Amino acid sequence: MVNQPIIDIIIPNFNKAKYVKQCLDSIISQTYKNWKIYFIDDNSNDETKEVLKDFENIDNIKIIYLKENKGPSYCRNLGIEQSSSEYLAFMDSDDFWPENKLESQIKAMVKNDYNFTYTDYFFFFNNNQKKLKKTCLPNFYDYKIFLNHSSMSTSSIIIKKDLIKKIFFKNVEHEDFLFKCDVLRNGELAFKIKETHVYYRINKSNRSSNKIKNLINLWKINNKENNLNLFQNFKSLFLISFNSLKKYGWK
Repeated sequence: MVNQPIIDIIIPNFNKAKYVKQCLDSIISQTYKNWKIYFIDDNSNDETKEVLKDFENIDNIKIIYLKENKGPSYCRNLGIEQSSSEYLAFMDSDDFWPENKLESQIKAMVKNDYNFTYTDYFFFFNNNQKKLKKTCLPNFYDYKIFLNHSSMSTSSIIIKKDLIKKIFFKNVEHEDFLFKCDVLRNGELAFKIKETHVYYRINKSNRSSNKIKNLINLWKINNKENNLNLFQNFKSLFLISFNSLKKYGWK
């Protein structure tokens, strides 16, 4: 690639010590090298600090330790504020990437002048990486499509920073869903990059496993933030649930 812009990668973390090394190693091993990590530890009380000692002296990794737990929205917003690059990527500290992820994605963005992209992902439950299943997401999302099929992994996103000058992660459950809604609601499109993917972990303690609570939280967001009427809200939740069931089954 002639044009190799810096990609700032924002990673919030809370008590994911056993996954952090795999996450960071997958970035360090990327074929695309022009990146910087902003790793925000949300006052973890597990062994995260011990794990991070191996990464503290790497020049393009900035580790920020919060003195009190602030939540993922605060961490991601802090990373955005710290960032000075043209492109932002987001990652959860228990996910990881194949080595071509950044190179394939940014190459397509530069070539096609895309502002907002995502990928499919291989998901697995807990630590069972031998049983991987791949998603087949739409080729693009607009706001209406996303309201009914919200399976865009935050760990797959790369977005131009200029696109979110007035958009931030709000302090709600499913802050990442609302963030994507806020971007797409403005008429922006998100395009899928087919040449790569993400490895996405679903834990028992993960919010993705608490289906009833998820639906209640999504209902609140659709009602208050997305201003959906009763019918639109029911339709959104029904289709999100249906598509989730198709992907993940009853687990």
